[in-house]
Amino acid sequence: MAKPNKKLPTRSVDIVCGKCKTRLFKYKKGGKGALVKCFKERIVVDYTTRPCACPNCGVVFARETLVRGTPAYKIIGGKAALK
Repeated sequence: MAKPNKKLPTRSVDIVCGKCKTRLFKYKKGGKGALVKCFKERIVVDYTTRPCACPNCGVVFARETLVRGTPAYKIIGGKAALK
């Protein structure tokens, strides 16, 4: 499988909690599709204190996994949103 591009995309988005709308990440997103996974190397600013959990309400919004051999967060449907 091919690895994600080393060059970061230009589009920067905020990822917020689906429940309380607290900011979770500032992320360099490629493409125009839905938020399915977040590669750890593309996270610019991480606002979380525990991995995959909202710092405000404590909801687990993702699972840590390997996608194409690269560490990533696999987003659970509806638990996180783009802003």
